[in-house]
Amino acid sequence: MSINPAIASVETERSNLKIPAHIGVIMDGNGRWAQKRGLSRMEGHKAGVEAVRRAVELSIDYGVDYLTLFAFSSENWRRPPDEIKYLFGLLRRFVASDLARLIRQNVRVRIIGDRASLESGLRSIIEDVEVKTAANTGLNLLIAFNYGAKSEITAAVRALAVKVASGELDPGSIDEIALGSHLSTAGLPDPDLILRTSGEMRLSNFLLWQSAYAELVFVEENWPDFDESVFVRALKAFTERDRRFGGIGT
Repeated sequence: MSINPAIASVETERSNLKIPAHIGVIMDGNGRWAQKRGLSRMEGHKAGVEAVRRAVELSIDYGVDYLTLFAFSSENWRRPPDEIKYLFGLLRRFVASDLARLIRQNVRVRIIGDRASLESGLRSIIEDVEVKTAANTGLNLLIAFNYGAKSEITAAVRALAVKVASGELDPGSIDEIALGSHLSTAGLPDPDLILRTSGEMRLSNFLLWQSAYAELVFVEENWPDFDESVFVRALKAFTERDRRFGGIGT
């Protein structure tokens, strides 16, 4: 039985890739994608949801353990009210249409970010998807929604200060582990790779503490154009990096 050379080449290429345990994605460029096509920003966000589905499928297929997607930042409240309303509606529709599929795929979903300022119906949806996928043991899908890293770190410091004031915690015992345990990602591995689409080269208040030693990869494609070729290109870039964590190379 002969093996198709093209298939063999693809399999060899995949076997040579280092797969990050945790990938964080700054999903940028929905509006620019739409503008280039003469469409509304809302259509860009809708196309972005399809890219989210592809990212989840690819992460499962390639064996990624954790995928964190930056869906809505605490700074996004500055956008027009109609756009914000549409984004929240997209989240509702995504959960309604994809929850059963995520359960079948053994995906565990967690939402990180400030929930207090969200309306009760949206908080209920978030809690429902977390409860219904809590027992899943496959891909861990984290959605950063109404999230800002500076606020997250501030809240962690405030929580530590309260413990110190109450006598529960000795200030001298506060270290990186203590602070990390009060972040929304407590108990989870830090991202190995941060990918940002649309050509912008900044973190935009995303996982600032957790990304201290992450490899950063920036691609020109807008988020709705994210596909396997973009994903593999990011993995290749990650594979070629020499990760020393402050030490020296071998």
